[in-house]
Amino acid sequence: MGQFFQIHAENPQARLVKQAVDIIRAGGVVVYPTDSSYALGCKLGDKAALDRIRHLRRLDDKHNFTLVCRDLSQLGEYAKVDTSAFRLLKAHTPGPYTFILDATREVPRMLLHPKRRTIGLRVPANPIAQALLAELGEPLMSVTLILPGDQEALNDPYEIRERLEKLVDLIIDGGYGGLEPSTVVSLVDGDPQVLREGCGDPQPFRVQA
Repeated sequence: MGQFFQIHAENPQARLVKQAVDIIRAGGVVVYPTDSSYALGCKLGDKAALDRIRHLRRLDDKHNFTLVCRDLSQLGEYAKVDTSAFRLLKAHTPGPYTFILDATREVPRMLLHPKRRTIGLRVPANPIAQALLAELGEPLMSVTLILPGDQEALNDPYEIRERLEKLVDLIIDGGYGGLEPSTVVSLVDGDPQVLREGCGDPQPFRVQA
């Protein structure tokens, strides 16, 4: 039976954040809020936890997970960021965007795109997510909490508890979440390319003709 922590959305309680991170470090799968929607997360490089998330969401091995980072400095350890990409990242992080970038050697092979060494990364503005990342000291492997058969992300912590408390190790209740995932923008091949429109405004990344 998974645990259920009610963490304050604006001022996360340090004691509960530490307990949550202990669960992640021990190989746990957690549900946590971001600035887009609720997400499933686990420790970087933990294949057993990653496989549990794949099974829970019925994802094949081609589905790309995201590295959720605390800040641009941490993001830069896992992605190759040139000057133009850095300007865009600096202007739009933290925020509800996932950026596709070329990965560095720090990224576990299991997370890479099978044909290209690319990875999705994001820096969320949500205070709970930020507190978890600060305590953890490394990114979370993460994916949006959309269950098989559902069209939207789960956003009610009590419904999440009802459906998932026997399948995950921790559910963090940070209040009602959003329904839309992040907007996905590729910065791999020169000009930005919007791959998925979500709750982040895609307009800044449209290339003007």
